[in-house]
Amino acid sequence: MTRIMLSLALALFISPLMAADNGGRNPANLQLASVSAVVVDADSGEVLYKKYANMVKPIASLTKVMTAMVVLDAKLPLNETIRFSNDDRKAINYYHSRIRVDSELPRGEVLRLALMSSENLAAAALGRNFPGGLPAFVARMNAKARALGMKNTHFVDSSGLSQNNVSTAADLAKLVAAAAKYRDITAYSTTPIHTAYFSRPRYRLDYVNTNPLVRYQRWDVAMSKTGYLDEAGRCLVMKANVDGKDLLIVMLDSFGKTSPMGDAGRIKRWLESGNGGTVASAAKDYQKRKIASHLASRATASIR
Repeated sequence: MTRIMLSLALALFISPLMAADNGGRNPANLQLASVSAVVVDADSGEVLYKKYANMVKPIASLTKVMTAMVVLDAKLPLNETIRFSNDDRKAINYYHSRIRVDSELPRGEVLRLALMSSENLAAAALGRNFPGGLPAFVARMNAKARALGMKNTHFVDSSGLSQNNVSTAADLAKLVAAAAKYRDITAYSTTPIHTAYFSRPRYRLDYVNTNPLVRYQRWDVAMSKTGYLDEAGRCLVMKANVDGKDLLIVMLDSFGKTSPMGDAGRIKRWLESGNGGTVASAAKDYQKRKIASHLASRATASIR
């Protein structure tokens, strides 16, 4: 790829970077550590801010929001007992989980752990215990995405551990808007702390919400989900009330463990005062590398 081609691709990609001016708030002033982001007024649908909102990226455990919707759409009994199996552990590549194989928990509790604490084994068990098993479950996930108009989204598992679960910030705003209409998703995803009581054998595990803004009840959050993979970076989606407005907030691929929380704070200050804040130079360098890599991949694909 020549330097001229890269510059042209960069110009074309950056052109829709920011939304129009919003009540004196200049989107160009808002500095975020996230590579991709969007902020939407949940009531009017107005896009208040966007940054590489159509960049297709791995979404990690944000996948579990779709998992929850598919489970609830199927109207499977939430009080029905689910048994965790070795197949579930295999489905998540034996990723660490405190849940014991062969122990049991009601489906509603399993769903709560998947949403509030991003428990991967819980998400795998929800998919396996779906009529038709995981293949049917994943097919339903993709069908739901199409129904919501998520044109750049694709799922391959129920946990989000595969980097092949991909979407865009723009698509995920649609997902958050839809998910926030489910009473169980809003309740489970915003549970600050929870104790789960398992059977066969009987034991208990304490869980905390992976979103500190929810865990410490610092924000008025109606729905929330975090995500992380090396390939996806730190991710966060929320429906939250900020400055008297219900907003859909999507932040993808942040650099650093606390960066999504920092970005949330910068978004809040920008909406309230127009002050867009600053981000660390390491985060800026990380974004440059990610964007350059994405543009190079796009250019290579277009040549083919």
